[in-house]
Amino acid sequence: MRSRRVVARFGASLGGPSGAAAASLAPAAQRLVVTHWALLAVCVAFLLAGALVLDDYGITVDEEAQRAIGTAALDSLTGERAFERLSRFTDRYYGAVFEAPLALVERIPGLDDSRDVFLSRHFLTHLFFLAGGVFCYLLVHRLFGNRLLALAALVLFLLHPRLYAHSFVNTKDVPFAAMFMVSLYLTHRAFRRDTLAAFLLCGAGIGLLVNLRIMGIFLFAGVLALRALDLSLAGSATERKRVLLTGGGFALTAVLTYYGSLPVLWADPREFLGVIETGASHPYSPYNLFRGEWLYARDGPPFDYIPVWIGITSPPVVLLFATVGAAWLLWRVARRPRAVWREPFPRFGVLLLALFVAPIIVIVVNGSNIYSGWRQVFFLYDPLVLLAAFGLYGILSPLGMRWTRTGGIVLVGASVAVMVVSMVRIHPLQAIYFNALVDRSTPDHLFSRYDTDYWNAAYWQLLREVVADHSGQDITTGSLIMHRQKQLLPERERNRIKNPSLLFANDFHSNQPVSNRIYHARIYNNTILSLRGRNLGDVDSGEIVRLALSGEPVARSFFTTWLRETTVVFARENCSREQIFGNFPFFQFHVYPVDVSVLSGRDKLAGFETIAMQPGMDAIDASGRCAWVVLLPDYPIASIFAAQYGAEGRRWSVRFGVALPDVAPAVLAGGPVASSAFDVYRDGDELVYVREPCTEEDLEARFALDVYPHDPSILPPDYQRGRFDIRSFSFWDSGTRVGDRCIAVAPLPDYPVAGVRTGQVDETGWRWNVEFAVTPSEVDAAVLAREPLASAVFDVHRDDGALVYVREGCTEEEAGATFFLHIVPVDVEDLPAHRVEHGFDNRDFFLWQRGGSAGGRCVAAVPLPDYPIASIRTGQYDQTDQLWAVEFELPDRE
Repeated sequence: MRSRRVVARFGASLGGPSGAAAASLAPAAQRLVVTHWALLAVCVAFLLAGALVLDDYGITVDEEAQRAIGTAALDSLTGERAFERLSRFTDRYYGAVFEAPLALVERIPGLDDSRDVFLSRHFLTHLFFLAGGVFCYLLVHRLFGNRLLALAALVLFLLHPRLYAHSFVNTKDVPFAAMFMVSLYLTHRAFRRDTLAAFLLCGAGIGLLVNLRIMGIFLFAGVLALRALDLSLAGSATERKRVLLTGGGFALTAVLTYYGSLPVLWADPREFLGVIETGASHPYSPYNLFRGEWLYARDGPPFDYIPVWIGITSPPVVLLFATVGAAWLLWRVARRPRAVWREPFPRFGVLLLALFVAPIIVIVVNGSNIYSGWRQVFFLYDPLVLLAAFGLYGILSPLGMRWTRTGGIVLVGASVAVMVVSMVRIHPLQAIYFNALVDRSTPDHLFSRYDTDYWNAAYWQLLREVVADHSGQDITTGSLIMHRQKQLLPERERNRIKNPSLLFANDFHSNQPVSNRIYHARIYNNTILSLRGRNLGDVDSGEIVRLALSGEPVARSFFTTWLRETTVVFARENCSREQIFGNFPFFQFHVYPVDVSVLSGRDKLAGFETIAMQPGMDAIDASGRCAWVVLLPDYPIASIFAAQYGAEGRRWSVRFGVALPDVAPAVLAGGPVASSAFDVYRDGDELVYVREPCTEEDLEARFALDVYPHDPSILPPDYQRGRFDIRSFSFWDSGTRVGDRCIAVAPLPDYPVAGVRTGQVDETGWRWNVEFAVTPSEVDAAVLAREPLASAVFDVHRDDGALVYVREGCTEEEAGATFFLHIVPVDVEDLPAHRVEHGFDNRDFFLWQRGGSAGGRCVAAVPLPDYPIASIRTGQYDQTDQLWAVEFELPDRE
């Protein structure tokens, strides 16, 4: 009481309305502290922890692009031709309601050091994440009136390891998840108060939510759906008018807030179509590693992609209680379906359940582009935590049994303790957290089955170790990732990370001795990243360039490329700095080994090692020539893909071979089994494709390989009707080009193969194709010595249970048409049911399904059915007409 009197006297001493306001606010603040002291304590604890680990999480690959969004939004408000510049901005469809304030903070005088800039961004992002947790607490407290339950929901929300790590560096997915929680609170508040002011505030919040990500429209639709339900349940005209007014005000406020916070719509509202298209399926098309398989993101996720990711990376206690809460809600809806819609408490629970399920269904049905685990749908954790609160409520409420209440409290407390210990143990790699529902003990099991460090954050951990181990020593690297991460180093340490002009190595190097240590980032018995140093003091890069340029290049593009032992040299005459260094360029190399097993982790699954570098600024010599030397890994290399990228995308690319596939010289010395654009050889159980000289155009199309087995029944059901197996591969999947010679190898299946049709295809169809027998039909010479049963273009013989078609000196056109075979039985009832009406069995086939061509002779053997046959009609036809036909009775078997 004494403290209240002191506060009151202090407020009165201020005088006037402001003093009275201060006096009235002081008791409210005091009540907040007394009532919600646990909330304040948790927030303070998380703020202190966040301050201690603020610089432990590095810089993501997207962070600079996110900064550009905020800068572009601010610039669109000022300057000449601002909207014209914005219309050319690549990421103009992304809302900047969070990025613009971050960009504004950067413009504070004195905040120009890169470390200060990024740490300020990380701190503000984490602070917004904590604010989302506060609104989670407030919402649960409003729902259940239970401070202990609200505190549990708050801690479970903040202690999701992945969200916690992302809350420092992810300025798009985590702010959206935090704002989603704020909007849920405003939604509950609006329906609870049912006033126009509350719905206008809710509309403004959801308008900002949709600005952050278009998926906020799910909550917008949910609010409108509930208002429509209230309208249908309204009992009077006055009540209907109020519902229409509040619902209309909400919708209008949300739309105006969204429009007002997205500058790209100011100049042309039709740009909203671009926003929808980008939000529905992002144009970026990476591959996802999911359960050991690479999934192309543009194909859309499997139906279980999001549930599995959430299930194996979320705290198990949340999954358990969310399941209980969802089951309780569904049981209540099934028990009293009409009453549920009139009761705010269960109705809000059903809304949460819909907000969790509906986005997953829409994403799967729409085939939306989801990648990098489930970070794009982190907001789904909000309804999950709140559903867990519903489950906990059933246990902790007075209706629950005493032992269940005690057990629930102990379970939550123990789970929180386990999560804290787990997060400390894997720090700072909490973004790669997996729970105990997935195997974490088998070495590299997780790394080989799921995306892990997709943002390369582990580089920051290793870079700090490298800098500490090489105190006072310059470290040189062309690695784009390391140069990105060095921006978080203090200026003095940052200046020690140099960009090479003529020499680049994967990892890092120095002219001074480097540590023999190989730096590893590990988690759960999985090696996420390895980094090593190279001492290159005795390497003369200028000599390497001079010797390489004296030889013949292996490839030509924007740069001419030479191979010199274990190095690749890229050089170009008359380089301009704008061509080479403008618009943030970088090189990327894919190194394909002869034996993929030498790779590890994600590289092994992809089949190549990726090396990225940023060129040094002094690589242009006095004559205007620029050159780079790339040191190759020390394992045998099959081929290399090289490209240069800038802000506008890929500038150029080239691919060339380092070692030809291992094919016996005797195979190539013999005659090919077929020839067209490529000569095709047979090497045991492989086909070998050879062309010399070959051009880039020869390698652009994909190879097709149609395989005809002797027994079509061994094929998968989808292929049995066509009677051949369809396979395709790109040239660089299994081949290479060295100089002007291209060679590729394709394995044949392990079942008996009669023949193949192979060639190259593009979007228009076959560019070229050839057909030939892999295993010629075995026909007894005595059969062919006898008189044929019938003759036309082909002679038709009888070989016990088969017909044999033979032609000497056949042409490709004669062999390429389709054979038909009509079999008339003695008894029509012997025919398959679908053929009885016709009176004969119709069996069409290609020559390559039943035979082949060798030495100018075409032979095919077709088995006959085992029922008595009266007569046969057979011949060939093409797309336009019947080419020839014969008809004969079939004599008894000899």
